Amino acid sequence: MSKKIGVFPGTFDPMTYGHLDIAIRALNIVDELIIGVAMSNRKSPIFSATERALMIQHQIDKIHFDKNKKRISVEIFDGLLVNFMKERGVKINVRGLRASSDFAYEFQMHCVNHKLDNTIETIFLTSLEKSQFISSSFVKEVVTLGGSVANFVSHEIEIALKAKLL
Repeated sequence: MSKKIGVFPGTFDPMTYGHLDIAIRALNIVDELIIGVAMSNRKSPIFSATERALMIQHQIDKIHFDKNKKRISVEIFDGLLVNFMKERGVKINVRGLRASSDFAYEFQMHCVNHKLDNTIETIFLTSLEKSQFISSSFVKEVVTLGGSVANFVSHEIEIALKAKLL
């Protein structure tokens, strides 16, 4: 039986506790998970792709369940997600849904990806109540306005955000 490998793609500018929760819960479905950090220059991220990948890897390294930590990797990609997945032999696209408003956009992305490669399946994981309304944009705005984001991101990421934004 072949391994089920999934990719959890995103900009992750920065990774929030909500993102981390989706990644950890995805391990209940897939044998291995690649967190795909999109270059995403059209979104104008404040952190470079390398900075974002390193921050994510640091979060993964802090996870206290060793057997699962080895099942998650972090990779940067540019271009179409389906090409990134095809190059790695990945057939499962993991997406997180915070609220019903996310579904319309995510469903459209699923449809386009499926038209580009009909062997890819998309799995939607809903956010837990505690992280339902956390978004990277929201986190950056709170930092810019002088608020604490300790409930949304790790201490290290909060420090990095303040260094970039303030």
